Amino acid sequence: MTDQCGSRLYEREAAALAAVQRLRFFPLAVTGGDGCWLHEAGGRRLLDLSATWSAAGLGYAHPAVVAAVARAAGDMAGAGAGSVCNPESVGLAEELVATLPGAADRRVYLGHSGSDANEAVVRAIRRATGRRRLVAFHGSYHGGLAGSAQFSGLMVDAGEPADPDLTLLDYPGAAPGTDLPAILARLDAVLGAPGGAAALLVEPVMSDGGIVIPPAGFLRELRDRCGRHGTLLLCDEVKVGLGRTGMLHAFAADGVEPDVVTFGKSLGGGLPLSAAVGPAEVMNVAEAFTMLTTAGNPVCAAAGRAVLRTILAEDLPARAAATGEVFLRGLRELQGRHRCVSEVRGRGLVIGLELRGDASADGSSQPTLAAQVAYRAWELGVVLFYVGPRADVLEITPPLIISAQQVQQAIEIVDRAIGDAEAGQVDKDAVAAYSGW
Repeated sequence: MTDQCGSRLYEREAAALAAVQRLRFFPLAVTGGDGCWLHEAGGRRLLDLSATWSAAGLGYAHPAVVAAVARAAGDMAGAGAGSVCNPESVGLAEELVATLPGAADRRVYLGHSGSDANEAVVRAIRRATGRRRLVAFHGSYHGGLAGSAQFSGLMVDAGEPADPDLTLLDYPGAAPGTDLPAILARLDAVLGAPGGAAALLVEPVMSDGGIVIPPAGFLRELRDRCGRHGTLLLCDEVKVGLGRTGMLHAFAADGVEPDVVTFGKSLGGGLPLSAAVGPAEVMNVAEAFTMLTTAGNPVCAAAGRAVLRTILAEDLPARAAATGEVFLRGLRELQGRHRCVSEVRGRGLVIGLELRGDASADGSSQPTLAAQVAYRAWELGVVLFYVGPRADVLEITPPLIISAQQVQQAIEIVDRAIGDAEAGQVDKDAVAAYSGW
């Protein structure tokens, strides 16, 4: 399907860019984008249901982001917040704090990605509390840097060396037999052990671990236990925050007030930007304790302010809730047409469609079915990826601005892609060239 222009671009990439930063599910070579569309090198338009792992929460080339970036770059107030105070980084910090519940005295770290935001704030928490123990969940993802990978359950489960002071718990609903009371009993034991724990890290919706929606009250149970034991509750909103779940903050589903919140991906409108918001006594633990030269630069910070203001002004959380319901209903109808669709789950516009292997009469396993569906969907004009420990969950996180017409188009193409994969009409050799996870 990739034309000569796309093939040449791929050849140039292979000769110039490091493979360690690539993750490909099909030969996607794009030269531009607008709204919910990506433009391939040959001119084909693709409906993007990934939003680049939710980083393009407002879609591509959103006018508010374009204007903010042009203004900030045209009269550039320095290149970072480390040595220069600039109005864009200060304004973004103020506006992020204003969105959070409660009256705590908070400060903001600005970084480039969720990975560095999580790593920076964990370092600060350990320094401020004098504690080392961290608690996280199997299947969780909090970053891919040397430190953040070591307390990401997904990375540790896949063989990354674990932080020596990390305890991993089961995430409720992530695997058969996970029992919430048993998980909470284990948590009580960990938090109540001598020395306690510095922080508990949790995704309000588990993303890369398979789009897992926890039971109602889960975050509230964590909040109560952390409060009793002096452990900071860190909600990682990097992938599912800022309106995606139908609420501005995903943790609002349980009405809790986290001690620390981390943001990334969609915060920058496609530019590298992240944030960690936490108590002043943690975030001010030491000058220049975790500093990156261009973090808090005015161009990315201006983009972040434009994103946040657009989400609030256009009430995109409410739009995501309504559009997500339409999407979920349409995808659940596919369960009646395709035996391989075992479950469709989601909240707002973070949706997972789980496949159970192939639908053959002998029940033989087809572990690459999700890869085939994703590849076929790309051939048909839709971009979506797959996640989960078994790589069997199609992940749908489109831009928050996706229209009802685009949702219907997406459902029809996913329906056809699943049917074609079930019927053996997808070239498995072509799929095998793109390993995905």
